[in-house]
Amino acid sequence: MSRARLTAATGLNRSTVASLAAELAELGLVEERAPDPTNRVGRPSPVIAAHPGVLAVAVNPEVDAVTVAAVGLDGAIAVRERVETDEMVTPEATARLVREVIERWHDGPLPSARFVAVGLAVPGLVRTSDGLVRLAPHLRWTDAPLRALVEASTGLPTAVGNDASLGATAEHLFGAGRGVDDLVYLNGGASGIGGGLIVHGRPVGGVGGYAGEFGQNRPGIDASSDRRVPGGVLEDEVSRRRLLDAVGLRHGDEPTLAAAIVASTSQSVVDELARQRGILATALANAVNVLNPSLVILGGFLATIAEQDPDALRDAVAAQAMPAAVESLTLRVAALGEDRLLIGAAEAAFAALLADPLQIDPIEREARDPSEPRDPSEPRDPSEPRDSSEPSEASAPS
Repeated sequence: MSRARLTAATGLNRSTVASLAAELAELGLVEERAPDPTNRVGRPSPVIAAHPGVLAVAVNPEVDAVTVAAVGLDGAIAVRERVETDEMVTPEATARLVREVIERWHDGPLPSARFVAVGLAVPGLVRTSDGLVRLAPHLRWTDAPLRALVEASTGLPTAVGNDASLGATAEHLFGAGRGVDDLVYLNGGASGIGGGLIVHGRPVGGVGGYAGEFGQNRPGIDASSDRRVPGGVLEDEVSRRRLLDAVGLRHGDEPTLAAAIVASTSQSVVDELARQRGILATALANAVNVLNPSLVILGGFLATIAEQDPDALRDAVAAQAMPAAVESLTLRVAALGEDRLLIGAAEAAFAALLADPLQIDPIEREARDPSEPRDPSEPRDPSEPRDSSEPSEASAPS
C-alpha cells in the first residue's frame, strides 16, 4: 500500500506515516518499494509492504501426519511440508520435528529467512493461558506442555491453540468469513471434528479456551441402521477415516480424498456420503438454532461432503432448524482450503509481534545461536524461550 493510502486509511499526517514506515523498515518488518508507474502529476508515493523474509512457523500435528509451513506477514505460504507418520507422534517428537524442519529450511529453500515465532494448531483441548494441551484424544496427548517443549527446542516464542478455533480466526480474517461478524466454523480432520465461533466479530473461547468441541456432541440419528458406533459422538459417525475406507485409501490429504470421491463410481461411496451428510445436517441445525449465525463455514473433509451436494445439505439443515434462524443463513466451504489451519496458527504466532513490533531486534543485528548460553546481564531476545512463569500474549489470536 502506498504511503498516501496509509495516510488516508489511518488519519495520521504524512510525516508520521513516513516516520513509522521508516522505523518498521529499520526493524526489518516492512520494506519500502519504488512506486508503480503512474500518469498522475507530481511525485508518486512509495509503497510499503510486509517484508517477505519475516516468517512464522505454522504446525498442524495430526494422527497420520505433521504439516509444517513457513507463513509470511502477508499471509503467503513460502514453503510447506507434510511429514506422514506411521506411528502416533508425541509432543516431544513434534518439538524435535519443528526444529529439524527449520534447520532444513535454513540450509535449503529459505537460507535468509527470519523466523520470529512458532504457532501450533492442535486437534484437542488447549489451555490458552500457557499452551498446555489438556487433552488431544486422537493423538493420545494428556496435559502436554507443548509450548514449553517447542520453545526449548527451537528458541522461538510459541503459541498453541485448538486447530478449529485457529481455522475460524483465519477464515474470519482472510477467507470465507471475511467481513462477517457472526459465524460458526466446523473443521473436519484426521483427528475428528472441531469448531470455532465468531460472535459480534470476536472469537469465543470460553473460560479455559475449550469452546467449539462440536465433534463431542451426541448426534441425532433417526435410523438405527445409520449408526456405526453405539452411543458414539458426532466425530465417530461423520468421519474422514470412514470416507477414506469407502474409497479404498489408507492415507491421503484433503485434495487426494476429494479427488478419489469425485472419481469413484461406487454406490457404497454415494451411500456413505449421504449417511454422513444427513448426520452432519442435524448437528448444523442444532448449532444454527442455538447460535443464530449468518454464516456456517465447513473445512477439511466436511467441505468435501458439502461440495458433493450443497443443495441437499442446505435443505437438510433448513428442514431441522427453526425457519427464522435459517432465513439469512449461508453455508460455505472454507476459502483458504488446506491453508486455513496453518494461517490461523501463524496468526497466533504473530500476535505478540503485531501487538508490539518494538520487541524485535533491528534486522542489522545478527541473531545469536539459541544453543549458546546467554549472559544473564543481557536483555532477553524475543526469539529466545521465555521462563515458564513469564506471561505471554502469543497464545491469543490477534
